[in-house]
Amino acid sequence: MNATDTPIGLVEPPELPGAGVVLVPLRPEHIEPLASMIAEPSVVRWWSDPPTWIQRRLIEPDAEALGFAILALPDRTVVGYIQAWENADPEFRHAGLDLYLGTAHQGKGRGPEAIRSACRWLIEARGHHRITIDPALDNARAIRAYEKVGFRRVGVLREYQLHGDGRWHDGLLMDLLAGELNAG
Repeated sequence: MNATDTPIGLVEPPELPGAGVVLVPLRPEHIEPLASMIAEPSVVRWWSDPPTWIQRRLIEPDAEALGFAILALPDRTVVGYIQAWENADPEFRHAGLDLYLGTAHQGKGRGPEAIRSACRWLIEARGHHRITIDPALDNARAIRAYEKVGFRRVGVLREYQLHGDGRWHDGLLMDLLAGELNAG
């Protein structure tokens, strides 16, 4: 069995370096700052039920996804969270990403660098040819960050995600092919 045959959630997570950031495997000391960040108004508006999300993604990770804390360099301050997941079906094999940055860390280029690092790992180490991401359609800041890395708009997912306001919001399906990853 090679590394790409092992479900992503069971992989020994590596540290993934980037320009100005490093993605590190989640550790207990990351939980509190990440939980605080997802509760910030500029972050929580894009997510539903942060307490449940924190429990499912940070405290009790599953075999379907692999989460990393995003640390800013050089001081390794926690600035956000990124997770990778995989569809292992041979006919539809691809990977996807989800992430958030704390309010104070948005707009500083850290998001695109974290995404670039995760994509490079998914392509080079995990053997993926396509990566998807699905921000809220009205999350213009996130969409710009994804486009900087090379993601392209594929289509609108109508009433796709239930947000904390109790309403269904449209999502934007975006994807990136391995050869489209922008070096930055």
